[in-house]
Amino acid sequence: MEKVLLLHSSSDGQTVKILRHIEQTLGEGYQCELVDLNTLPDIDFSGYQKVLIGASIRYGHLNKKLYQFIDIHQKALETHKAGFFCVNLTARKEGKNTPETSVYMKKFLQKSPWHPKLQAVFAGALRYPRYGWFDRVMIQFIMRLTGGETDTRKEVEYTDWDKVSQFAQRFQQF
Repeated sequence: MEKVLLLHSSSDGQTVKILRHIEQTLGEGYQCELVDLNTLPDIDFSGYQKVLIGASIRYGHLNKKLYQFIDIHQKALETHKAGFFCVNLTARKEGKNTPETSVYMKKFLQKSPWHPKLQAVFAGALRYPRYGWFDRVMIQFIMRLTGGETDTRKEVEYTDWDKVSQFAQRFQQF
């Protein structure tokens, strides 16, 4: 049985949902452990054959704890089969949904000392009713500027689950 560490830095839960989908796609033969990297956990990487980090973008930035975690564990990430994906609403648009075309992935690779060999970018979800007043207004403003959904009564999931499944298969063969 192959042990897989699934680390997440999630704002509203879509990144965790994507990791759970990847876990299901991997199926039997894989034992997955889901850990919130925002707690800066002390991890013994020797107990895992593969590592996958998923992180969400909020207001144009990845969580600072992600970079702290990478600084602490860079050597282990480089010596393991470790992949990375980011989740953002901009990826709902064609031409902004790949590691090569995502401004957020490019920014991550510039800021991070770790450059994962396996990368992906996924569109997230818009959950207006779940947001507090400030987030709802700010995200609505951003969506208005970018041509997205502005009805604050709606929840819209932009994640392409087929694309996530294909990435999970690439991770499996990695």
